[in-house]
Amino acid sequence: MRVDEIDQHIIAELELDSRRSFAAIGQRVGLSAPAVKRRVDALRESGAIKRFTAEIDRSVRGWNIEAFVELHCDGGLSPSMMRTMAAGIAEVTDAYTVTGEADGIFLIRARNTAHLEEVMVRIREWKGVNHTRSSVILSHL
Repeated sequence: MRVDEIDQHIIAELELDSRRSFAAIGQRVGLSAPAVKRRVDALRESGAIKRFTAEIDRSVRGWNIEAFVELHCDGGLSPSMMRTMAAGIAEVTDAYTVTGEADGIFLIRARNTAHLEEVMVRIREWKGVNHTRSSVILSHL
Protein backbone atom coordinates (compact mmCIF):
# COMPACT_ATOMS: atom_id res chain seq x y z
CA MET A 1 0.00 0.00 0.00
CA ARG A 2 1.17 3.49 -0.76
CA VAL A 3 1.26 5.62 2.38
CA ASP A 4 0.75 9.31 1.64
CA GLU A 5 1.59 12.35 3.77
CA ILE A 6 -1.77 12.31 5.57
CA ASP A 7 -1.36 8.60 6.39
CA GLN A 8 2.12 9.39 7.76
CA HIS A 9 0.60 12.09 9.96
CA ILE A 10 -2.13 9.70 11.19
CA ILE A 11 0.51 7.08 11.99
CA ALA A 12 2.53 9.66 13.93
CA GLU A 13 -0.56 10.63 15.93
CA LEU A 14 -1.30 6.97 16.72
CA GLU A 15 2.30 6.43 17.83
CA LEU A 16 1.93 9.28 20.31
CA ASP A 17 -1.37 7.95 21.68
CA SER A 18 -3.13 4.99 20.05
CA ARG A 19 -6.21 5.59 22.24
CA ARG A 20 -6.80 9.03 20.74
CA SER A 21 -10.20 9.22 19.06
CA PHE A 22 -10.58 9.39 15.30
CA ALA A 23 -12.22 12.79 15.79
CA ALA A 24 -9.19 14.10 17.73
CA ILE A 25 -6.81 12.73 15.10
CA GLY A 26 -9.00 14.20 12.36
CA GLN A 27 -8.74 17.66 13.93
CA ARG A 28 -4.95 17.41 13.86
CA VAL A 29 -4.70 16.12 10.27
CA GLY A 30 -7.61 18.03 8.71
CA LEU A 31 -10.02 15.12 8.12
CA SER A 32 -13.38 14.03 9.48
CA ALA A 33 -13.52 11.18 12.01
CA PRO A 34 -15.04 8.76 9.42
CA ALA A 35 -12.26 9.61 6.94
CA VAL A 36 -9.61 8.91 9.59
CA LYS A 37 -11.32 5.60 10.46
CA ARG A 38 -11.33 4.54 6.79
CA ARG A 39 -7.62 5.36 6.50
CA VAL A 40 -6.74 3.55 9.74
CA ASP A 41 -8.76 0.51 8.60
CA ALA A 42 -6.91 0.54 5.26
CA LEU A 43 -3.54 0.89 7.03
CA ARG A 44 -4.41 -2.10 9.25
CA GLU A 45 -5.59 -4.19 6.29
CA SER A 46 -2.40 -3.44 4.36
CA GLY A 47 -0.20 -4.36 7.31
CA ALA A 48 1.22 -0.85 7.69
CA ILE A 49 -0.30 -0.84 11.19
CA LYS A 50 0.35 -4.23 12.72
CA ARG A 51 -1.29 -3.86 16.13
CA PHE A 52 -2.22 -1.49 18.92
CA THR A 53 -0.52 -2.01 22.27
CA ALA A 54 -0.20 -0.54 25.72
CA GLU A 55 3.24 0.42 26.95
CA ILE A 56 3.37 -0.75 30.54
CA ASP A 57 5.82 0.43 33.19
CA ARG A 58 7.59 -2.88 33.85
CA SER A 59 8.13 -1.98 37.50
CA VAL A 60 4.36 -2.45 37.96
CA ARG A 61 4.97 -6.18 37.46
CA GLY A 62 7.99 -5.99 39.73
CA TRP A 63 10.35 -6.66 36.82
CA ASN A 64 13.05 -4.17 37.74
CA ILE A 65 16.10 -5.92 36.25
CA GLU A 66 16.75 -5.47 32.53
CA ALA A 67 19.42 -7.23 30.52
CA PHE A 68 20.48 -7.56 26.92
CA VAL A 69 21.23 -11.19 26.16
CA GLU A 70 23.23 -12.08 23.08
CA LEU A 71 22.42 -15.46 21.56
CA HIS A 72 25.29 -17.30 19.90
CA CYS A 73 23.78 -20.14 17.93
CA ASP A 74 24.66 -23.16 15.88
CA GLY A 75 23.70 -22.86 12.23
CA GLY A 76 20.42 -24.64 12.98
CA LEU A 77 18.61 -21.83 14.84
CA SER A 78 16.78 -19.77 12.22
CA PRO A 79 15.28 -16.33 12.82
CA SER A 80 11.80 -17.88 12.86
CA MET A 81 12.92 -20.31 15.58
CA MET A 82 14.36 -17.37 17.58
CA ARG A 83 11.01 -15.59 17.17
CA THR A 84 9.20 -18.69 18.46
CA MET A 85 11.56 -18.93 21.42
CA ALA A 86 11.12 -15.23 22.27
CA ALA A 87 7.33 -15.50 22.02
CA GLY A 88 7.36 -18.40 24.48
CA ILE A 89 9.28 -16.53 27.19
CA ALA A 90 7.22 -13.74 28.79
CA GLU A 91 10.33 -12.06 30.16
CA VAL A 92 11.68 -11.48 26.63
CA THR A 93 10.17 -8.11 25.76
CA ASP A 94 12.10 -7.44 22.53
CA ALA A 95 14.04 -9.70 20.20
CA TYR A 96 16.32 -8.96 17.26
CA THR A 97 18.53 -10.70 14.74
CA VAL A 98 21.83 -8.85 14.39
CA THR A 99 25.11 -8.75 12.53
CA GLY A 100 28.41 -9.38 14.28
CA GLU A 101 29.42 -12.21 16.56
CA ALA A 102 25.96 -12.78 18.06
CA ASP A 103 23.08 -14.19 16.02
CA GLY A 104 20.36 -12.51 18.05
CA ILE A 105 19.75 -10.24 21.01
CA PHE A 106 16.91 -10.47 23.50
CA LEU A 107 15.88 -7.75 25.93
CA ILE A 108 14.86 -9.49 29.13
CA ARG A 109 13.05 -8.04 32.11
CA ALA A 110 13.08 -9.91 35.42
CA ARG A 111 12.19 -9.43 39.10
CA ASN A 112 15.72 -9.96 40.40
CA THR A 113 18.99 -11.67 39.52
CA ALA A 114 17.66 -15.11 40.49
CA HIS A 115 14.72 -14.65 38.12
CA LEU A 116 17.10 -13.42 35.40
CA GLU A 117 19.27 -16.50 35.91
CA GLU A 118 16.22 -18.78 35.60
CA VAL A 119 15.29 -17.12 32.29
CA MET A 120 18.89 -17.47 31.08
CA VAL A 121 18.80 -21.20 31.87
CA ARG A 122 15.59 -21.59 29.83
CA ILE A 123 17.20 -19.77 26.89
CA ARG A 124 20.37 -21.88 27.03
CA GLU A 125 18.28 -25.08 27.00
CA TRP A 126 17.01 -24.32 23.51
CA LYS A 127 18.48 -26.61 20.90
CA GLY A 128 20.78 -24.56 18.70
CA VAL A 129 21.79 -22.03 21.36
CA ASN A 130 25.53 -22.49 21.79
CA HIS A 131 26.06 -19.89 24.49
CA THR A 132 24.82 -16.51 25.65
CA ARG A 133 26.42 -13.30 26.81
CA SER A 134 24.48 -10.84 28.91
CA SER A 135 24.75 -7.22 29.93
CA VAL A 136 22.59 -5.96 32.77
CA ILE A 137 21.23 -2.46 32.20
CA LEU A 138 22.13 -0.05 34.99
CA SER A 139 20.23 3.03 33.78
CA HIS A 140 18.36 4.52 30.83
CA LEU A 141 19.94 7.67 29.47
